[in-house]
Amino acid sequence: MYKLLIVDDEPQILEGMKRTLDWEKYGFGRIETSETYEGAISKAVDMLPDLAIFDVCIGKQRGYDAIHKLNELRVPSKYIMMSGYGEFQYALEAIRCGAKDYLLKPVDRSKLQQLIEKIIVEDLHGKLAGADPDDRDIDPVLGVRYDSLSKLTNRILLIVKAEYAQNLSLKSVAERFRMNGTYLGQLFLKETRKKFSEYLMAYRMLRAQARIQATDEKIISIALAVGYPNLNYFYSHFHAYFGQSPSDMRRKE
Repeated sequence: MYKLLIVDDEPQILEGMKRTLDWEKYGFGRIETSETYEGAISKAVDMLPDLAIFDVCIGKQRGYDAIHKLNELRVPSKYIMMSGYGEFQYALEAIRCGAKDYLLKPVDRSKLQQLIEKIIVEDLHGKLAGADPDDRDIDPVLGVRYDSLSKLTNRILLIVKAEYAQNLSLKSVAERFRMNGTYLGQLFLKETRKKFSEYLMAYRMLRAQARIQATDEKIISIALAVGYPNLNYFYSHFHAYFGQSPSDMRRKE
């Protein structure tokens, strides 16, 4: 379950944001609010929200300053900025502090919904309500139907799924097809918008995530099972992909 923090100095706005979406449907099991800058910092440090929505003006202080502070404290959250003001400077500051987007009040429900769904899939690596986790027609990394991809790309994806635990490389795959590795990599990148190495890593990470969440296997065993004989290399890729360590992910379950 995800955690959400909403920060605005107007109580009615906070209540409105809590009712705008069916947050529970999107997996947000805990929602906290704050009307002050100091309270927002304190709650964020305490709860480590997966997502935090900040008003640009919190009394006389600024929401983007709070986000900068939380970034300095290494709070692993994703941020959205909202404001009743359309000044470009505020939007620029939102971008500078790493906010995913800048929404104008009154917040449009459909825009918020689209943004939340995008963050869940792209940043939190989650699934949307109603999505079938066992849907075999959709690639788990690319999020597209297999029948929308070329036969060549589907063959490459099949090789990854069958041999991801082995010492797999673009060169070895290209040799099977008797093709130039650079050319094959360009074709794969053009169609999937991912390098072969990026896809392979992402698929291995998803397989590791599934084992971490469903079993009590030792992390080193899981690393080996998904193709990482070097544990440090596995930890580095895992943290880069999920923004947390394997142990942290297991503790959240």
